[in-house]
Amino acid sequence: MKFLFDFFPILLFFIAYKAYDIFVATAVAILASFIQVGWFWLQHRRVEKMHVITLLLIVVLGGATLVFQDENFIKWKPTVVNWLFGVVFIGSQFIGKKPIVQRMMESNVELPAHIWPRLNIAWAVFFIFLGFLNLYVAFSGHYDTDTWVNFKLFGMIGLTFVFIIAQAFFIGRYIKEPESTDTKEES
Repeated sequence: MKFLFDFFPILLFFIAYKAYDIFVATAVAILASFIQVGWFWLQHRRVEKMHVITLLLIVVLGGATLVFQDENFIKWKPTVVNWLFGVVFIGSQFIGKKPIVQRMMESNVELPAHIWPRLNIAWAVFFIFLGFLNLYVAFSGHYDTDTWVNFKLFGMIGLTFVFIIAQAFFIGRYIKEPESTDTKEES
């Protein structure tokens, strides 16, 4: 359910784009982002950093898209978001006691200490790659805006799922099996 909530603005952007155009979709995404942050605050009396960062970027880049009637501004948003995440993951290698991926996952997964920095760098590289891939699809001249909108929803989310599955296989080699607490009586 949290996954759907996090992608609520993207999903509404996609629907509005298919029904109208990029400018209506951008306005819908801005409104949806405000609703997302407001709803989360009403439910939890706090805001998530990712939602706030996304809101700020959609207001700035989406606002520029609407003011200048230029879709190129909104096409930069996924790249900027992914690159910010990449920088945060890289920075966490040097700031704080643990990489950010370890802080997010260690309560659910126990891994050897030397694996966390590798996993963290993998996520950083993935986010930076997604940012460049978005630029390629958005601005290379090989794809139209329809293709970019489809890529933004299906391509980026699909690639993220594939990366998560690959990550699961990678960390699966290092996860320690819980020791059995069953004691067998010898006959």
